[in-house]
Amino acid sequence: MDILQAKDRGVNSRDSSAAVHLSAKFHTFEGRKSNKAREKAMTGVFLICGLISIAFVIAISGFLIISGLPAIGQIGFSEFMFGTKWASTAATPSYGILPFILTSIYGTAGAILIAVPVGLLCAVYLAKFAGRNVAVVIRSSVELLAGIPSVVYGLVGMIVIVPFVRKAFSLPDGANLFSAILVLSVMVLPTVISQSETALLAVPEEYEEASLSLGATWTETVFKVSVPAAKSGIASAVVLGVGRAIGEAMAVMMVSGNVANMPGLFRSVRFLTTAVASEMSYSSGLQKQALFSIALILFVFIMIITLLLNFVFKKKEKAS
Repeated sequence: MDILQAKDRGVNSRDSSAAVHLSAKFHTFEGRKSNKAREKAMTGVFLICGLISIAFVIAISGFLIISGLPAIGQIGFSEFMFGTKWASTAATPSYGILPFILTSIYGTAGAILIAVPVGLLCAVYLAKFAGRNVAVVIRSSVELLAGIPSVVYGLVGMIVIVPFVRKAFSLPDGANLFSAILVLSVMVLPTVISQSETALLAVPEEYEEASLSLGATWTETVFKVSVPAAKSGIASAVVLGVGRAIGEAMAVMMVSGNVANMPGLFRSVRFLTTAVASEMSYSSGLQKQALFSIALILFVFIMIITLLLNFVFKKKEKAS
């Protein structure tokens, strides 16, 4: 009797353990199914977010094309792009934007020539030389610079830079292209510093250790190994800096003089962005359409510069 009961208990125990095992397998299978469902759902969410960003770009492009092309057709492409006189409110209006295009090119190039060397050296110091406490203070200052509104930069430029330029170069007016370049270079600095520092910190330590083991000094290692290894990230910093500089309007308008002249270093000038910002509020008819055309040209201009810089940097990276 006892033997039969023991056998029954053994059978029941095996049955229960088998049931538990099957239940565990079932729950594991269900868990995998639910995880796959979640992954598919999140993939769909990410896809939607990506499509939304693409939709915004297409919508903005379409709006600018629809709003800007009619004026270019009415004025004439060559007259609009290569005309040297802008007088949109005159009795006989002129809509030549060549001064704005050249001013934007010169201003952006000048700001980048100042900001990139200074920003890169600052990033090198933060990433490779600065102590922890010093780095925290400098990074906080850089982040603060990045968060300052454009109008504040413009006010500081009007109060400090414009009078300084006027006195230093004995000019009748300090609001000119040079003042705009100085303000833009300060505004671009945070972007260049942050992106370059991130690229330098991403360089594998093995590269630097190998250089040091061969007898190189730390400074030689940083500038001959770390900086070249981070050049793709530094190139991205330059591209972002160009976009930041060429798209600025408010601060530039406050320190450049905002006059439609052909560009000169110490002449009052007007950028593509400031041309739109300064006249859009009271424009109408063909003048308003011409401002939309300027916005379209600026949009295309930024895309071309960004693609060109990316192409050049990638080509250099592949060649090296």
